Amino acid sequence: MAVTLEFEKSILELEEKVAALHRFSQERDIDLGPGLATLDTKLPEVRRKIFSSLTPWEKVQLARHPQRPHPKDYVDEIFTDYLELCGDRRYGDDRAIVGGFARLSQRHVMVIATQKGRNLKQNMDVNFGYAHPEGYRKALRLMQLADKARVPVITLVDTPGAYPGVGAAERHIGESIAVNLREMFRLAVPILSIITGEGGSGGALGICVGNCVLIMENAYYSVITPEGCAAILWRSADAIPKAAQALKLTGRDLLKLGVVDGIIPEPLGGAHRDPVGAAELLKQAIVRQLDQLCAMSGAQLQQARYDRFRNLGVVGV
Repeated sequence: MAVTLEFEKSILELEEKVAALHRFSQERDIDLGPGLATLDTKLPEVRRKIFSSLTPWEKVQLARHPQRPHPKDYVDEIFTDYLELCGDRRYGDDRAIVGGFARLSQRHVMVIATQKGRNLKQNMDVNFGYAHPEGYRKALRLMQLADKARVPVITLVDTPGAYPGVGAAERHIGESIAVNLREMFRLAVPILSIITGEGGSGGALGICVGNCVLIMENAYYSVITPEGCAAILWRSADAIPKAAQALKLTGRDLLKLGVVDGIIPEPLGGAHRDPVGAAELLKQAIVRQLDQLCAMSGAQLQQARYDRFRNLGVVGV
């Protein structure tokens, strides 16, 4: 069942009216050619105008759209010869994070992706996208394996955050993320991290210490969700749009702040409108960045990665 967000309704109504006029023209054999041609031309302009002026909170809603492609969808569409590797060799296998060796065109890579489900059963299997400590330990195991094999690491992230439950705390969720941050700086292979939907706090950062961090046009990356921020600072759900604005979580804001290095465009209306087109745009961005990163030595990659994150938040003197 298709889901329509509030700001999409006007576009949907216009599309339905134009489609009805096309049907009417065909059924009654009435030539409405010039008028329909004008409407067909105006429709993309209306879409472009609406989607180019979305508020940060509307961007968050689009990033969470139920039909939006998930990272594993991109893995299936973009990569070939994907060989999934499971388990953290300590506790278990966390399905909220998956990964393995794959091929991108002629290049061997290690791809690591967060997972979300499309229905209740799938979401239960992947813990609604919230990774446990063993998920981060599995991700680190795969990245260290990639370092031994001398292949680039690509991480695709769409998660609301790390799992905040008692079990995760007992198994040291904070420590597992902290170790990932430290160890990712030591890897001597290129690391490319991409936020494809939600980039929630440490849950996203735990696999996002990349030489290059990209974000898809309608994704967001933030230290906290707008709902959590509104609850803490304003203690009111009415302040959620205000919180989204204050968090500077959109691609445009993050690029200006230097938190991300580039924005990957999406098909007009969002990735859910054209998943195959969105995957092709993502693939082009990945190939382009890997061509640059793979030309660097291991020492250069380590230093560049360190410098990139060391300079975050520097305002100037």
